[in-house]
Amino acid sequence: MKQRIITGSICAILFIGCLFLMDTIVFALVLSIMAAIAVHEVEKAVNLKNVPIMILSLALSVAIPVLAHFNVNVPIAAVGGIYVVLIFIFMLIQFEKTKFEEAVTAIFASVAIPYSFSLFLVFRDINERFSSYTKIDGIFLILFACFCAWLTDIFAYFVGSKFGKHKLCPKISPKKSVEGAVGGVVGAVLLNVVLLFVFKKFFFQDGTGLTYVSVIIMSVCLSVISMFGDLAASTIKRNFGIKDFGKLLPGHGGIMDRCDSLLFVLPVLYSLVYIINLF
Repeated sequence: MKQRIITGSICAILFIGCLFLMDTIVFALVLSIMAAIAVHEVEKAVNLKNVPIMILSLALSVAIPVLAHFNVNVPIAAVGGIYVVLIFIFMLIQFEKTKFEEAVTAIFASVAIPYSFSLFLVFRDINERFSSYTKIDGIFLILFACFCAWLTDIFAYFVGSKFGKHKLCPKISPKKSVEGAVGGVVGAVLLNVVLLFVFKKFFFQDGTGLTYVSVIIMSVCLSVISMFGDLAASTIKRNFGIKDFGKLLPGHGGIMDRCDSLLFVLPVLYSLVYIINLF
């Protein structure tokens, strides 16, 4: 417990520090490194040993957030097609030690994970995509996503440890409880309301389209989504017989262990923002 709290506190401080550099290339590089580590953790979990596939997939993982930072328009269909073909060529070259599912995992992980991380940069520049949003709205959305993911996990952990009696998904994650899940959602909702109050009072100088009702509804939805992300990661670990994806963060595991729920929350939040701005 103590180690978990210390590591979590250090990570929170580092994350806040990165936010002060979010308009610089440093922020994008941090996201690139995190994405590459997370992808490597997933590839290690499935026992991928094909070095060319690993190098190519990690290179793409690093590139995606950097390209998002510079807002580079990439012909996705063409680049994606070549990327998939190269992965399968490398699979065929080393077919004796490369399974099809390992190659597919590398493709999926190296696209989905860095894409989710790069959404931090999309939210940062949300005012350039949607005229109804400001730069401050983007900062709020970044913090809002993190609150939905990480506060849900924190509150679920402590409430579940104290009051948990009914198992949520015993075959996937035996320690998770229904009481913890409810506590996680309620805790995230309450602190997201506080977050909006603080931003309305001190940062939204010209007002905002975000309302308490919309924040509460989105908080509930995204908190539930974050738990699905956590359970999905637990399912992968159970399938491959591992406790954690990595050991980089003492008490937490690896980058994937700490960011699994966030990787679900970010794309769903962006989808909600996109849909709302269609009307």
